[in-house]
Amino acid sequence: MNATSPTAAAGLRNGAAWVAHALEAEGVDTIFGYPGGAIMPFYDALVDSGLRHVLVRHEQGAALAANGYARASGKVGVCVATSGPGASNLVTGIADGLLDSVPMVCITGQVATPLLGTDAFQELDVFGMTLPIVKHSFLVRKVDDLPHVLAEAFRLAREGRPGPVLIDLPKDVQIGSAIHLPAHVPASVDAEPAPDAAALAEAIAAIAAAEKPVIYGGGGIGIADAVDVFREFVEATRIPTVLTLRGLGALPGNHPQFLGMLGMHGTRAANIAVQESDLLVVVGARFDDRATGKLAEFAPFARVIHLDADAYEISKLRTADIALPGDVASGLRTLASARSSCDGWRQRCAKNREKHAARYDAPGQDIYAPALLKRLSELVPDAVIACDVGQHQMWVAQHCRFSHPRNHLTSGALGTMGFGLPAAMGAQFACPDRPVVLVSGDGSFMMNVQELVTVARCKLPVKMILLDNSSLGMVRQWQELFFDKRYSEIDLSDNPDFAALARVCGIPATRIEKRADVEDALAALLASPGPGLLHVAIDARANVWPLVPPNTANSTMLESNPNEQKAESAHALPA
Repeated sequence: MNATSPTAAAGLRNGAAWVAHALEAEGVDTIFGYPGGAIMPFYDALVDSGLRHVLVRHEQGAALAANGYARASGKVGVCVATSGPGASNLVTGIADGLLDSVPMVCITGQVATPLLGTDAFQELDVFGMTLPIVKHSFLVRKVDDLPHVLAEAFRLAREGRPGPVLIDLPKDVQIGSAIHLPAHVPASVDAEPAPDAAALAEAIAAIAAAEKPVIYGGGGIGIADAVDVFREFVEATRIPTVLTLRGLGALPGNHPQFLGMLGMHGTRAANIAVQESDLLVVVGARFDDRATGKLAEFAPFARVIHLDADAYEISKLRTADIALPGDVASGLRTLASARSSCDGWRQRCAKNREKHAARYDAPGQDIYAPALLKRLSELVPDAVIACDVGQHQMWVAQHCRFSHPRNHLTSGALGTMGFGLPAAMGAQFACPDRPVVLVSGDGSFMMNVQELVTVARCKLPVKMILLDNSSLGMVRQWQELFFDKRYSEIDLSDNPDFAALARVCGIPATRIEKRADVEDALAALLASPGPGLLHVAIDARANVWPLVPPNTANSTMLESNPNEQKAESAHALPA
C-alpha cells in the first residue's frame, strides 16, 4: 500500500477504494480519465488498485475512448472526470453512447454533499444536465448507497438496449469509511424474452408469401450479439439483404445476398431493392432518416415485419404489420425456418448489384480516396477501423468490408466529429492483439488532435490515415449541391503540416499526394511496429456518390451535381 495514502494511513477502506474494488469485480480492466479536485480521492485509490488508468489529454477524449472500447469489445466502457468542466466535457461522448446504444459507466467527482446547491467551486448539476442523454443518473449521497448504485449502474448499462449510466460521486462520499460495506457482487442481467410465438408464425407465413422480400438489418444485430444467427437466417432464407451504417459487418461484404448499405449514401442496388420490395424484414433497425430518406415514400409497397429488442422502436416511425419485440437471436432462430420462393427477385437484385458496383478507375494521378480505402480493407480484412464524421466516413462505409459490426466504429446517430482518434485508442486497449486503423478527415482530426500525445505515450500501435482535402468536405459538398455554391466557412487551407505535427508528438508520419505512392505507403504504415500516421492529400472537389437529396425518396439518387446531370429515378433504371 502507498504509505502516503490517507486510506493506507487510516488502515481503513474508504468509499473511493470501495468503488475501485467494485469496478474490478465488474470485470473492468481499463478506465479512461483525467483527475481534478473533486475526484482526487478516487485517483488516490487507483494507486492501490489493479485497474489500468489511461490518462487522456481532454475529458471528451476519455468519454469517446471508453465509447470505442465498449464498441470494439462489447464490454462496458468506463470513463472518469472531476466535477464542473471535467464532467461537462464528457457530455458529447456520453450522448454519442446513448444514441448508438453503447454500454458505458461514467463516473464524475462532485463537491461534498453539504456544498450541493451553494455554487461551490466547480459545482455543476451533472445529474440534471445528463438526464436526457443517459439511461440513468445516480447522485450518491452516502457511502451506504454505493453497493446498490454500482450494481445497478452496470446492470442498466448492459441490460436490454445498452447505454451510458452516470454516477456522480461527491467528495465526502469518496473519503467516507466503507470498511463495513460487503464486497461488491455484480447484479445479474435479465435475458430478453423471446418474441411472441403466434407473431413469429405469422411472420414466417408472410415471408413465404412474399414475392420481393428484403431483409433490412441494423446496429441492433451486433448489439444483441446475434451476428452468427443473423447470418444463418440470411443463408437459410436467401433473401436479398441491405444494412444500415451501423449494421455493416453483420454480413460479409462479399456475401451473395448482400446488396450494400441503404439510404442517403447507400448503393443503388440496396435502395432500388428496398423501394421495390413487397416485404421488409427489419432486424435491429429503427427507420433512421439517413436510411429511409423521405419516410412517407420509403418502401411504399412493402409490408413490415419488425424484430427488435427495444419494443419502443417498433411502429415508432413506420407501423409494423407484424411486431416482434424481444430477443433478436431467439426470433431469428425461429424465422430461419421460413422459406421464400423469390428466385427471380433474387436474380434481379444480384444483377443490379453487379451493374451498379462501385468503380475505382477514376482518371488522373491524384489519390482517389475510395480506391485507397478499398485497398486498405483488402490489406487488413480483419482490422478494427474507426472513423470520424464527414465524407471519409461515408467512403469507409461504402468501400471497406467488415467481418463483424464491432470492426466498424463509427458515430452513427450523433455524428460526432472528433470521435475517431479516441475511439481508436479505446479499441486498441480493448483489442491489443488486433490491428486498429483510424480513418479521419482534416476537419474531424483537429477536434481531438491532442490525443496524439496519448497514443504516443501509451505506445499504441494505432495506424492513422488522414484524408486531407483542406476543407470541411461534407459541408462543402452540400453547399455546392443545395446552396448554389455559396461556400461559407469551409476553407481549411491553413491546416498544419499533419505529418510534422505527428512527428512532434513522437509518432512516425509520412505524406503522399500521388496515386502511384499509395500501395507502398499503405504497406509501410501497416508494417510499422508502433503508431504511425499517413497524411493523404486528396482533391478538395471530390464528392461522395451516390447521394439521396434531403427530403426526397431513396428512389432518387444523384451521381453528380444536379445542375450538371439530372437525378435518375431508381424505378426508371433497367432491372
